[in-house]
Amino acid sequence: MRIPEDAAMLLSFVNMKLRDEYDSLDALCDDLGTDRRMIEEKLASIDYEYDSVNNRFA
Repeated sequence: MRIPEDAAMLLSFVNMKLRDEYDSLDALCDDLGTDRRMIEEKLASIDYEYDSVNNRFA
């Protein structure tokens, strides 16, 4: 599955997947074959960080 390249679209996509399908960012990345660091860096560029307690980027 391709993930969005645009940071704002990626934020929406990842948070929806974390809410509806995955219990952690690692599980999402493993299942989608995606690099966690790339997601975190791209979302950090728009001032979002992964909150593991709430399982979302905020």
